[in-house]
Amino acid sequence: MTHEMKRFERSEVAEDKTWDLTDLFASRDEWERELNAIQANVSDVTQYKGRLTANVENLLNGLKAYERFQDRLIRVSTYAELKSSTDGSDPQNQADSARTASVLADLGAKLAFVENELLELQADHLEPLVEEEPELETYRKLLEDILEKKPFVLAPETEETLAALSDVHNAPFMIYERSKSSDLAFDAIADESGTELPMSAALYEDSYETSPDAVIRKQAFESFTKTLNHYKNTYAVAYSTEVTKQVTMSRLRSYDSVTDMLLHSQQVTKQMYHNQLDIVQEELAPHMRRFAKLKQEKLGLEKMHFYDLKAPLDPAFNPSTTFEEATDTIQQALAVMGPEYSEIIRKGINERWVDRADNIGKQSGAFCASPYGVHPYILITWTDTMRGAFVLAHELGHAGHFYLAGENQSLVNTEPSTYFVEAPSTLNELLLADYMIANTDDKRMKRWVITQLLETYYHNFVTHLLEGEFQRRVYSLAESGTPLTEDVLTGQKSETLQNFWGDAVEIDEGAGLTWMRQPHYYMGLYPYTYSAGLTISTAVAGKIREEGKPAVDRWLAVLKAGGTMKPLELAQKAGVDMSNPEAIREAVAYVGKLVDELEESYA
Repeated sequence: MTHEMKRFERSEVAEDKTWDLTDLFASRDEWERELNAIQANVSDVTQYKGRLTANVENLLNGLKAYERFQDRLIRVSTYAELKSSTDGSDPQNQADSARTASVLADLGAKLAFVENELLELQADHLEPLVEEEPELETYRKLLEDILEKKPFVLAPETEETLAALSDVHNAPFMIYERSKSSDLAFDAIADESGTELPMSAALYEDSYETSPDAVIRKQAFESFTKTLNHYKNTYAVAYSTEVTKQVTMSRLRSYDSVTDMLLHSQQVTKQMYHNQLDIVQEELAPHMRRFAKLKQEKLGLEKMHFYDLKAPLDPAFNPSTTFEEATDTIQQALAVMGPEYSEIIRKGINERWVDRADNIGKQSGAFCASPYGVHPYILITWTDTMRGAFVLAHELGHAGHFYLAGENQSLVNTEPSTYFVEAPSTLNELLLADYMIANTDDKRMKRWVITQLLETYYHNFVTHLLEGEFQRRVYSLAESGTPLTEDVLTGQKSETLQNFWGDAVEIDEGAGLTWMRQPHYYMGLYPYTYSAGLTISTAVAGKIREEGKPAVDRWLAVLKAGGTMKPLELAQKAGVDMSNPEAIREAVAYVGKLVDELEESYA
């Protein structure tokens, strides 16, 4: 008989394990007053409607008013999101969240004129405007980014119509999410002793898929894919509709292809995108096949199945640590980043930026929210395992990045492209691993740290990258007029997996259905960016090992630059040229070196 630890209600959780929302609003009442106030104050911005670009004075004052208003919107929405993420079962939080979404949609429609009117500016007029009013320099990147869209923008009334239909355009994703969270029911599974275990999508992804027990992994995979199989036609229609929408929009907007449209907002060239997908798949596959074979041998598996890929290499060794010990180790590992960065990490740990409690209604996974002018907030569920230290270091990487960007840039200049955004977070994981390997003589511990690093590369360079390859194939088929039926999607997913793993892994029948797992396909070309961020951080970690402080100083300057540069320029500022395939090759070679070290540790 197993004794499950009691899960607490949110109200029963110790305060020091929760984040401090009073830094955003002193109370829910104060938050509600501000929610009401911003609806009344939208006229601070809308007073410029129809005259935003009439003269340089209106342009500057209108942009300032817009930025101040966005700042208030971010605080109000962040507060509601954070409360909802720590207890989604609370009716008050549910209601506040729904109300906030409705207010934001309404205000978004009222503020749509800002971008439409800015599009009336001429690109060659920007320089004279900035010369006439130097304060406009702050908004230069914002204006340049908007004007880059100009050739692809439709008539104002058409854009307003499309904006009014945003709920309809979001429907494929909403249908997918709602179905996944509410409709999917799975058969219970049993362990070797016959004890019945509950099964859900979250349990599969957070627990059973990485179980040391081969029987549990197989049964959970079969239960998981059996349910996916029941919904495959519905999900295929939802996803096919999403792709059709994007392809249609790219044609309406006169882009050369849907890929050009989706890369435009990331400010990434097609060459950078294809390099990432082509080189990682081609050159990483042999290393990952070796890793799979090593797992097969050490775990005594007759065959390496697709559902065995995330099994722990050394199941009996799962080092535990307290939050205090883990945060101490993280701080020592990140000391290499110098005093300014270390102080941010210290504050994050000690001043309740982190919500680590486990309570009923809390969202799974981890994230970092960074409301401008306040400080970042990190959600994690702490379970006293060393793996949690890597997750926390990752989120602290996002926190350090956006804290420095926020301190050094105005709100409009804090957000870099998604292509870059995973670099600061994964760098912290690499620095933590370096520190832990350097500070232990325990062979088993070293081996464990290497497998944690390989988990990070597997996540970014295999799972998400192969999602990216699947997307590339799907868009190509859609543009050629091939209907995206369930069998086409499942066939493409199976083939993508088969090409990568070769004969090292048995691609089980249900593996092709795993295109149904991810919400990422509804977010444009998002999956491949995980590998881009990790490619950049791998190069930067190498430079920090070789050069020390000069490399760290360059990196801190990049973090402080926020969103003032395009991703290619940000990487170049850190000393990494992402237009050159060499950076990707070096990252892949580093993964190969980790697999070498792992094989040697068993020799």
